[in-house]
Amino acid sequence: MEKNPKDEVRPGENDESGGGPVKSFLDHLEDLRWMLVKSVIAVVLGMFVCMIAGNKLVQFLTWPLEHARGFRPITTEVPVLLGTNILGRLSAPALATATGNTNPIATLRFAPVLIGTNLILAVQPDTNVIQFAARTVPILKNYTPLGGFMVALKLAIYGGLILSFPFLFYFIGSFVLPALKVKEKKILYRAVAFGTVLFFLGVAFCYFVLAGVALVATVEFSQWLGFGADEWRAEEYISFMCQFMLGMGLGFELPVVILTLVKIGLISYKGLNKFRRYAIVANLVIAAVVTPSADPFTMFLMAIPLQLLYELSALVAWYWHWRDSKSSKPVDV
Repeated sequence: MEKNPKDEVRPGENDESGGGPVKSFLDHLEDLRWMLVKSVIAVVLGMFVCMIAGNKLVQFLTWPLEHARGFRPITTEVPVLLGTNILGRLSAPALATATGNTNPIATLRFAPVLIGTNLILAVQPDTNVIQFAARTVPILKNYTPLGGFMVALKLAIYGGLILSFPFLFYFIGSFVLPALKVKEKKILYRAVAFGTVLFFLGVAFCYFVLAGVALVATVEFSQWLGFGADEWRAEEYISFMCQFMLGMGLGFELPVVILTLVKIGLISYKGLNKFRRYAIVANLVIAAVVTPSADPFTMFLMAIPLQLLYELSALVAWYWHWRDSKSSKPVDV
């Protein structure tokens, strides 16, 4: 019996077909070149946007520092008063060294003093006991002429990477998709969408939860070692926050990697259960590498959600296995 030409399966119609048109090696290199060009353009545009909004980004990144709970008052400063207004603060140890006064000075006040026939404005210790709100948050300062430029450059680099992350996913996927089958393309589409959501969830979790805890722990650890932590370099603080959020966003990509490997058959839910003890160690190592602060408390605080994501991935893999095994059972007639 002859086959009807209409019954023949055309390329691209079968769910297992795909791969796109056959291309030469040079054509693949051309596609790779355009993928890299578009990725670089996306990153550069993101950097340009972050460079323009540099002052807004600084306010955004300093919010966890200003609203972190747990900072103890900094008692090494002496307020300088003019009337009831605080003009500034002086370092108590430096003031004691300069004046040779071993007694602690609570406040200094500008007051008129008559010397001979001249009335001058002098600074003298205040005898009135007035309670002022002590500063608790470290001050961010630039100590070099190019400090502000370096802060803006780091904001542009890290912010550009974060903003362009979904586009990089799309461009890389567009380069890989033509070589995949229809079923594999569907998996990749879901992985890209799910991975983008998880990335920004990780960034938000770091910004609203982890950052404040890490900053307080860093100050406490410095004070425990005997160092003051009332002033920080703005450049180092910006790098700390950007690296922390970017690392946490990438850490939240763990379920995407695991479930993609499960879908393509490289690992099963049984393998995930056997690998659990090694996953705990791996998550601790990832947390130690990604966490900019060296305190173990923050490292464990970051490793806990990573381990929870691993357990959630194992649960989803088990559900997929149960669903497939249930659908494959023969139906009794």
